[in-house]
Amino acid sequence: MNDFLAARSQMALSLGFHIVFSCIGMVMPFFMAIAHFLYIRTGNDIYKNITRAWSKGVAIFFATGAVSGTVLSFELGLLWPGFMKHAGPIFGMPFSLEGTAFFIEAIALGFFLYGWGRFNQWFHWITGVVVGISGLVSGILVVAANAWMNSPAGFDFVNGQYLNIDPIKAMFNDAWFSQALHMCIAAFAATGFAVAGIHALMILRKRNIAFHTTAFRIPALFACIAAILQPLSGDISAKDVARRQPAKLAAMEAHFKTEPASPLVLGGMPDPVAKEVKYGVEIPGLLSFMVYSDFHTPVKGLDQIPENDQPPVAITHYAFQIMVGLGMIMLGIALCYFVAIIRKKSWLRMPWLLRLFVIATPMGFIAVEAGWTVTEVGRQPWIINGVMRTADAVTPMPGIAYSFYIFTAVYISLSLIVTFLLYRQIRMVPEIYDIQTPSL
Repeated sequence: MNDFLAARSQMALSLGFHIVFSCIGMVMPFFMAIAHFLYIRTGNDIYKNITRAWSKGVAIFFATGAVSGTVLSFELGLLWPGFMKHAGPIFGMPFSLEGTAFFIEAIALGFFLYGWGRFNQWFHWITGVVVGISGLVSGILVVAANAWMNSPAGFDFVNGQYLNIDPIKAMFNDAWFSQALHMCIAAFAATGFAVAGIHALMILRKRNIAFHTTAFRIPALFACIAAILQPLSGDISAKDVARRQPAKLAAMEAHFKTEPASPLVLGGMPDPVAKEVKYGVEIPGLLSFMVYSDFHTPVKGLDQIPENDQPPVAITHYAFQIMVGLGMIMLGIALCYFVAIIRKKSWLRMPWLLRLFVIATPMGFIAVEAGWTVTEVGRQPWIINGVMRTADAVTPMPGIAYSFYIFTAVYISLSLIVTFLLYRQIRMVPEIYDIQTPSL
């Protein structure tokens, strides 16, 4: 493994772990705040116990997210000094604001965790809401920085120099809204299905049924709403990519040839040498319609993009197909759940519906990982789209492969520790959380 590949692999590994921690940190506080609100309004101790149980999970993922996020900030400077030398002054604002949001989140979480019985109940609840809002804002700010890499703005690139820097314009670049919208909805879908799936499993195993049934409803509702909205945000994002990054769209769709009535390819195995997709199903004109709302307008293919500017087609296409396929499965589960709520309430007591949520437990996060693979691999060979190549930004220092091996071991260990802590929290439900406050 050469140092360039090792640097990219280490960054991919760090982002792959951090995005899971971040999604949960962005969404779980809202679940926690809703359960807390329902406890205050109803006085039902089950909601209080759910709130306290979920708050421990929020604390675990806040700590791990802080660690993995700090590692990423150092990796940007150490692995990609050529990038940060020029990009830091331009897109540094969202990172500095994200740091502010992080500190607000940390303070509010401390108030919430240790505020039981010490604060006014509504002030206590507000601190939980602040945890969720600040976490969500942190995520949006980081996505805005990544969007700048896909749609650079806020500077003039003249003779290799970055001039007339405007950090506000850089932060609110053309891609920030579509990416932030898509990412936020994805976080709610992924976290919602994961949490609902765990509670569904406990219901199927007949463990603390009242606790887990009540807890299941909150994330299930959010997950299903997000799963229905996600295709809409995906359409907005894909149209934006088609306009700004035609090479990425062509790789996503394995679209080799520019032609009228461009077909949409479902599945298949791209062959970059033969410039074709084997075993795929083509739907004539559908790609043109999805991009331009017209069945005949040609969509730019890879044949109009220089080979040294083309992203890896196979990885990008497979990741995109995985993301879309899992998104459609979650959409189907969401529709079943809403039919059950509105028309077929007997379905809510059926084991098969709970099993669907159990099966969907990892799907959202797999889709998120696939989506970020599309975002990052699909931008290659650029680290700043159309401005700086990734190979020109990497550190000249040797021995990066050893760093990659060490960080791989660290992240695997961290994931095992987090898994153990969450497993212990689930096992402790009967002893700590599924209890009723005795009447006075």
